Amino acid sequence: MTTTTLAVLVPVLPFLGAAAGLLLGRSAPGFVRPLAVLPTLAALVLAVLVAARQGGGRTVDAVTELTPTGSVPVELALHIDGFAALVAVLVGCVATCVQIYSTGYLRDDPRYPSYAALVSLFTSAMFLVVYSGDLMVLLVGWEIMGICSYFLVGHYWETPEARAASLKAFLVTKLGDVPFLIGLLALATEAGSFRITEILGAVASGSLDHPTLIALLLLAGVAGKSAQFPLHTWLPDAMAGPTPVSALIHAATMVAAGVYFVARLLPLFQASRAAMVVLAVMAAVTMLGSALAALAQDDIKRVLAYSTIGQLGYMTGALATGDRGAAVFHLLTHGAFKALLFLAAGVIIHAAGTNSLAAMSRMRGLRDRVPDAYWTMTVALLALAAIPPFSGFFSKESVLVVAEHVATGHTENAPGAAGWTVLLAGLVTALLTAAYATRLWLLAFRGRGAEAPDHGRQPVAMNAVLWVLAIPSLALGGLAFRLLPDWFDGHDLTPTLTTSVLGTGVALVGGIVTYAAWRHTTALAARPPLGAVAAHPEGDAALVEAEAIASHEPAYGDIAYAPDPSDPGRLLLGPLHRHAAVGFHLDAVYTTLFVRPVMAGASLVRFLDREVVDTYVRGAGTLPRVLGTAVRRAQTGNVQTYVSALLAGTVVLAVAAVLVATGA
Repeated sequence: MTTTTLAVLVPVLPFLGAAAGLLLGRSAPGFVRPLAVLPTLAALVLAVLVAARQGGGRTVDAVTELTPTGSVPVELALHIDGFAALVAVLVGCVATCVQIYSTGYLRDDPRYPSYAALVSLFTSAMFLVVYSGDLMVLLVGWEIMGICSYFLVGHYWETPEARAASLKAFLVTKLGDVPFLIGLLALATEAGSFRITEILGAVASGSLDHPTLIALLLLAGVAGKSAQFPLHTWLPDAMAGPTPVSALIHAATMVAAGVYFVARLLPLFQASRAAMVVLAVMAAVTMLGSALAALAQDDIKRVLAYSTIGQLGYMTGALATGDRGAAVFHLLTHGAFKALLFLAAGVIIHAAGTNSLAAMSRMRGLRDRVPDAYWTMTVALLALAAIPPFSGFFSKESVLVVAEHVATGHTENAPGAAGWTVLLAGLVTALLTAAYATRLWLLAFRGRGAEAPDHGRQPVAMNAVLWVLAIPSLALGGLAFRLLPDWFDGHDLTPTLTTSVLGTGVALVGGIVTYAAWRHTTALAARPPLGAVAAHPEGDAALVEAEAIASHEPAYGDIAYAPDPSDPGRLLLGPLHRHAAVGFHLDAVYTTLFVRPVMAGASLVRFLDREVVDTYVRGAGTLPRVLGTAVRRAQTGNVQTYVSALLAGTVVLAVAAVLVATGA
């Protein structure tokens, strides 16, 4: 087969698997799991073959016109460069792991057939986004992922949290997709084509009249899809869905699509200095805000969700400095260790015998109960914290390097202000990332919470996937920067001494300070028992706060929920903790600025419809109804009455005729 044929089959196979799974899910349940795993696994194999044939060399382009439109044509086009080939392998690898993992995680779920089919469709849509060379076809995959996320996040639709989260994810991403579509249409109008190669040619020739406006419109869609400030609020709530779905969304699909889109069209954004500065500021605010929020979360999946938002901020920060190689490099390594983090969290949740329990304040003694999750999550957290030699160190280092080069004027791919913004925000975020990664590890595996019930050893499929993903989490970064520079436009990914020392140094400081805070709060919590603080004249602020919160928290299952008094996040954040725990009240701000005015407008429209418009409608029917009532009363059914009325009418007509004749 040719490379083009293989590439076409990559998104087609999961799509066919999804269709077959939906059709045979009820009639032939024995085929559901093979139809979920095998097509995705086959797509992964083909994606690897495509990558091997492409080899980081000449771009593979193929095109056929989809339909005549009379103006800008829409074409079925492939555009596979080194970036696309590597990202497709990542998508296939993570999707295959998720499908295998789900066979154990959702083995008793009656809705598993529809779930597996939607995951396959989700995967197919992301493959379409990665390989597509036409922006309108790319938009199809972009929107299919949106609807798949709606159904998958709302998988447990019986719970109000899942229903609200799925609706929020859909609406917030659609809010960004509206300007995104307008930007695509404006871009195609000015470039005369939806083809990526034609658009990049138009950018290079300077034939675009409004690059800044188009870039900003497209960034709105990117912010929604990749959960960047200010449209990031849907992602933490999306944790209400099954944990394997979270791994798929966070590691290789959906949120990765926005970053990948900007990498595809980076010259367009570089054509506008204003757009690059906006992208840098968006990345910086996203990195810092999400890292602070992660440090205050109690739910392990929400910590990882905010972590994803922050790591995506690193990727958009690299793009803001004009380097897509560093952005995609971090996208690849992040996909490996973030999938591992979520799936390991799923093992922890599954061990407690529930689909959604993830409060770290309830965790105790998990190191011995889930040893596979313990060791693999430790590897993934070290990669997240960018500790050498784990993969996250090399990719995060590449982001800091390109930011430092732009900030100091060594390269002119972007404004110097963008470089300084990304560099400083990246270093502070590196410190905070190590802090919340250390906190998560301490609370999850060395916590003092109430021990959850032990539901036995986890399925082999789940634990096996963790060890598979641990390999790239440990080694991908070191191998990639040595073996794959040609795949990244020839960009040198070798770490530099300055940024390596700075990045690793602040990460170690963050981890050590968090560990010291944990030791301090653990010692305080061990001294007086909860409830006995009043016996101490001076008391302890942390314990007082923990007791106050615990007294207002509802019971969760068979164990009363209470904040872990040894949580170092409260000590580190101080008065900022309660604001960071709720995402700095951004949802409340949106409720005040947008939700309430919309609801008030809807109430006004409903009032006008019912009390004004309906009044005219009711009035138009009143007169015929009154006349009908009068006529109905005359219909007595008495023949004598009818004859008398007839004679009376005849007499009246005769008299009237005589009067008229006399008058004449």
